[in-house]
Amino acid sequence: MPRDNFSDLYAFIAVARARSFTRAAARLRVSQPALSYTIRELEERLGVRLLMRSTRGVSPTEAGQRLLDRLAPEFDGIEEGVQALGELRDEPMGTIRITAIDYAIRSTLWPKLAKFLPKYPDIKVELINEYASVDIVALGYDAGVRFGQELAQDMISVRIGPDIRIMVVGARSYFAGRDVPRTPRDLMAHACINLRTTTHGSLYEWEFAKGRKSLNARVDGPLAFNNAYDIFEAAKAGFGLAYLPEDLVRPLIAKGHLVSVLEDWCPTWSGFHLYYPNRRQPSRAMTLLVDALRHTS
Repeated sequence: MPRDNFSDLYAFIAVARARSFTRAAARLRVSQPALSYTIRELEERLGVRLLMRSTRGVSPTEAGQRLLDRLAPEFDGIEEGVQALGELRDEPMGTIRITAIDYAIRSTLWPKLAKFLPKYPDIKVELINEYASVDIVALGYDAGVRFGQELAQDMISVRIGPDIRIMVVGARSYFAGRDVPRTPRDLMAHACINLRTTTHGSLYEWEFAKGRKSLNARVDGPLAFNNAYDIFEAAKAGFGLAYLPEDLVRPLIAKGHLVSVLEDWCPTWSGFHLYYPNRRQPSRAMTLLVDALRHTS
């Protein structure tokens, strides 16, 4: 195969790892039709089918998996070599892609990035809002942000935020004519605003703990969203109870607009952690970013 076709192989690796033409096209910054055409051309030149396409996504064929296993480490090595060369520049540079939930982006990442980025004009950061447990390597992310530090063994975890208490709140108007819940089981009689997770497509179960007791509550209500801030707005408007971080709702509790319930049952979660693969030497840009995000008590 001519050397000028290496870009086709790189495109194949991106699709095979992402298991999606859409996600791979976004990472490569090309259109999905153009990427599909590139892969079809590659398969025709090689005379073998590399990818199986279905309504559920994309997966490598046996031949595709063999090619992926052989080529991916080589291309990774090339990327690391180019990255290492860039470290000889006087100023750090590069693009860092991070997946995180919207609340982590607004409450933790952005306040620190707003101070960090002006110091390093050649460093770019992409923040992708996702409520899903994803394979950051396969999807081309450099790092992810999640609660706690329980991660895969091949990941490095760095705390970037304090512990977070979760609260159940509702608008004062919502409680007019309604009993205040005393235990999580009382939530069955209330309209609750749900979070729809993208990992399994299911509704998130509210977690509670009191002393040695812990339980998950499946709540019901007229609304469900896939992000915290829409839930917050719906709760403020009186549509039901919401399960949200304390720092998001505390100002409105103090003003009397929201009412907090079940406080003795509400858990405190380990704060946000940044995680990234430990099998690669982090770039200078990544090292600087991690230091800027690191939580100091």
